Amino acid sequence: MHPEGFDLLHGDVSMLSHRNDAPAISIGSGRPDLDMVRGNFRVDDVVETRLPLDCFVQVDGCIRLWNAKRPDVVATLVLEERALQSILTFRCTDPAFNRLWIDMQCATSEAFWGGGEQMSYLRLNGRRFPFWTSEPGVGRDKSTALTQTMDADGLAGGDYWTTNYPQPTWVSSARYAVHLETAAYSVLDLTDAGRVGVECWSANVDLELFDAPSLPALVTKMSDRFGRQPALPDWAISGAIVGLKDGVDTFDRFEKIAASGAAITGLWCEDWIGIRQTSFGKRLFWDWKWNAARYPDLPAQISALAERGIRFLGYVNPYLAVDGSLYQEARAVNFLALRQDSDEPYAVDFGEFDAGVVDFTNPAAAAWFADRIIGQKMLDFGLSGWMADFGEYLPTDVRLFDGSDPMEAHNRWPVLWAKVNADAIASRGKTHDATFFMRAGFSGEQAHCPLLWAGDQCVDFTPDRRIDAPLD
Repeated sequence: MHPEGFDLLHGDVSMLSHRNDAPAISIGSGRPDLDMVRGNFRVDDVVETRLPLDCFVQVDGCIRLWNAKRPDVVATLVLEERALQSILTFRCTDPAFNRLWIDMQCATSEAFWGGGEQMSYLRLNGRRFPFWTSEPGVGRDKSTALTQTMDADGLAGGDYWTTNYPQPTWVSSARYAVHLETAAYSVLDLTDAGRVGVECWSANVDLELFDAPSLPALVTKMSDRFGRQPALPDWAISGAIVGLKDGVDTFDRFEKIAASGAAITGLWCEDWIGIRQTSFGKRLFWDWKWNAARYPDLPAQISALAERGIRFLGYVNPYLAVDGSLYQEARAVNFLALRQDSDEPYAVDFGEFDAGVVDFTNPAAAAWFADRIIGQKMLDFGLSGWMADFGEYLPTDVRLFDGSDPMEAHNRWPVLWAKVNADAIASRGKTHDATFFMRAGFSGEQAHCPLLWAGDQCVDFTPDRRIDAPLD
């Protein structure tokens, strides 16, 4: 402590120095300004108030901070030591204040890594990294013609920081790590050497601090904190998993591949649930059950594959097409997220078809999806694995069962979705036999999800560009 402020130290080095005449912490209020088109987001902030906290007092182990012009709005700061980490708990007495800014310090020589699955840069220094799960975009440089073209077509152009799997956690070469325990939109700003800027769209945040004598030991601590990925079953890493999606022609193609003598342990058919023809190509039919018209002999074919030690894999996501039977089931029992202005289910436009959002904040809805869809329609049918897609798509204007803010539920959604899949596998006693993989993620998902899809692959060699990506 200092008569005019306080310091947060890592060893003998200051990580945060707050003084009345140079506040490191500010609170404020703002409102988001954003658009979403099929999982692509434009995110801006309208900051209405920002108050540097230039007054403080320590009372019974709690630091109270406020702005001299607004003494009625108080932020509290409490430091708690735990076995794995230290936790700085920030809270604000006024719920209208929903922004927090923190300026931390670092050595100019420090390197930082992390931020989840960052697809452009391993070393984070010199840039800002927002943490918001979304489509990564086609193109990752706003100055290129490709990215600009895709932005004009449904906000589909990416940026260097857009990712399916962000995480507000960063690791320092000085052998410490910082994690923001919040699902709110947040930003790590490393554009200035010697400064670690943190912005969060919530004034109620836990800042978790980890340190260790070595980087491997630090990673171990963080793995203890967030959970370790479940092990893959032996079959998933013993041979090739062939991805085909040609309906009745799939198995003829598969046999030609198998005849080559390759070690094959799986056949992945995303289109096992049928397809929907749109003006821009084939899409999957989002009613998660076997489509006999596209795969008339599938039960027998799955059994025949199993006798050869080959597993069958499919596809699922947490949305239900409004023209499918499972949507009607979910609607009848009120398991769908609702519109803000009525008790009607929220319909998401996925491009020439609409789908409802199964509301995983409702435990009964999550259990229904795990048992009725993944359990009965997939595992009991004979699937041993699948892609669990679209965790990054939750709209920010839905009304949820638990009353939570969809702006915060958006980042939590892939974690809830991962747990639904893991619970379904556990319910059938197949923890070491069945598996799934995901694209989207956020803090804590690693405890449920064994494998991540590392991004759709795009090839841009000629004006007649070919884009190879899964059907969805």
